[in-house]
Amino acid sequence: MYYNSLNSYLRSEFGCKVYKLALQGGTTCPNRDGTVGTGGCIFCRGGSGDFTAYNDDVRKEIEAAKLKVKNKIQSGKYIAYFQSYSATYGDIERQKERFFSAINEPSIAALSIATRPDCLEKKVLDILSELNLIKPVWVELGLQTIHESTAQYIRRGFDLECYTDAVAELHKRNIDVVTHMIIGLPFETEQMIYDTAAFIGNMRSEGIKFHLLHVLSGTDLETEYKSGIFTLPTLEEYTRLLIGCIRRIPESTVIHRLTGDGNKKYLIAPEWSADKKHVLNYITSEFKKQNLIQGDLIIKIPESSNFGKWEDSGFL
Repeated sequence: MYYNSLNSYLRSEFGCKVYKLALQGGTTCPNRDGTVGTGGCIFCRGGSGDFTAYNDDVRKEIEAAKLKVKNKIQSGKYIAYFQSYSATYGDIERQKERFFSAINEPSIAALSIATRPDCLEKKVLDILSELNLIKPVWVELGLQTIHESTAQYIRRGFDLECYTDAVAELHKRNIDVVTHMIIGLPFETEQMIYDTAAFIGNMRSEGIKFHLLHVLSGTDLETEYKSGIFTLPTLEEYTRLLIGCIRRIPESTVIHRLTGDGNKKYLIAPEWSADKKHVLNYITSEFKKQNLIQGDLIIKIPESSNFGKWEDSGFL
């Protein structure tokens, strides 16, 4: 059995090439302003906003973001991706105005909003429901891990029940969820990593983003890493773990990302992650060696797999 990548899914849904436009929310995070914590997650340097630039007029911000991808897209549509920090936190009326301005732009096909499970109070959920009646809305939740010991170590600031409640509330409103998980978190065993992937699959998260743990300068994780108390996976190890995770999610789950690439300006480790083209080529080559690719970059996990409940999967 097969399932589609984000690219294939978007073509199926919208009938054309679709690109994400990374936008700033202009917000902060309860894990930074003292509501939950002050230091943020141990690995966080800038709320995933290193590649975006804020503008008071979100329409101007969209146009500026389009210029960054103009050489990649000749025709098609865009997803307005509110990426940095927690986009549903803070002045929600101001955010509401930005969300509606973005979703009503003719070239915008959908809205993707990155936030935390503890930033989805009823008023926010009602706004997301209104938006979802206009165009599709995805809510991206940074779960990272299901294991409480790791969550405390990385200072995530919410428990697993908070995530499950958020997913349930979003699904009640027919809003798609994209869950982020990190492969390579300190002290997690291979089985712990696979358990997180299987849990996300069982929650019926419509999408998943796999991230490699990056050590960035200026973070508390940098200090921990340089002390030598944990190591990061090699490219070969990461790829093996990635395949194991894919085998544990249902075929209906759209893979939005196979790995991540931190800002090279601040990257401490792993150094191999800086060459994204090489990384993706290696992952593809490993899939081919294992006969996981059928046709044009379609990956099939063999039915004989014994890697957990979700035995048959695919990636495009």
